[in-house]
Amino acid sequence: MPTTDRLRSEQHFHDRQARSRAVTFRRRHNALCFTDSDYLDHETWLRPAMARLGDLTGRCALDYGCGHGMAAVVLARRGAAVTACDLSPGYLAEARARARANDVTVNCVAADGERLPFSDRAFDAVWGHAILHHLDVPTAARELRRVLRPGGVAVVCEPWGGNPLLRTARRWLPYPGKARTPDEEPLRPAHLRQLRDVFGHVEVEGHQLLAMVRRVWSGPRLTAALRRGDEQLLRAVPGLWQFCRYVVVTLRP
Repeated sequence: MPTTDRLRSEQHFHDRQARSRAVTFRRRHNALCFTDSDYLDHETWLRPAMARLGDLTGRCALDYGCGHGMAAVVLARRGAAVTACDLSPGYLAEARARARANDVTVNCVAADGERLPFSDRAFDAVWGHAILHHLDVPTAARELRRVLRPGGVAVVCEPWGGNPLLRTARRWLPYPGKARTPDEEPLRPAHLRQLRDVFGHVEVEGHQLLAMVRRVWSGPRLTAALRRGDEQLLRAVPGLWQFCRYVVVTLRP
């Protein structure tokens, strides 16, 4: 699909999602308020992934593809000067409203992730959650590299496509939140090679090997047991990350 058509399709898809969410927030304004734990413990990879950004006090941080803006609020609460960008005007409106409701300052900017409207070396840290797999990875990587300052770090959390059984399950099994855009694709080994070509230093950590079951069968006890199992297995056999549901990728210039 041509780039302009792909971007238009992505924007329309996420604007529809944002409009649906906005109905709830108009009725219940306090639904925009949340604690850091509400966001960081929503998925098993979020808390360890954000820890990879390090101390954010006084640093300039970019929430890359901010969506609903929860990460931007958490970054601001950790002392960062936060800019949040997204292609979707609908989600940017929600991010602005969420920042106001949680009494933090976030600069929200409409932006295409492959053509960022920021100067070179503008940010010390970049956070991205489920964004790269919507983009042309080499183009996006070059933009992230361009806007990062020397010594900066980018952390992106992405669905992983290296497990053939998981690819089949994603295609055929029903589960909450399955809706996706036509052109998105989970990251593959080729994408990691592209990231290394741009950044050189790339660290990859897998999450939800057994715990991916919680997408179709969940419960507090089951989730806790599967998480413990993942921690033990992935520590004992590091190569198993390639079969996980999600990866956390740390990029340093």
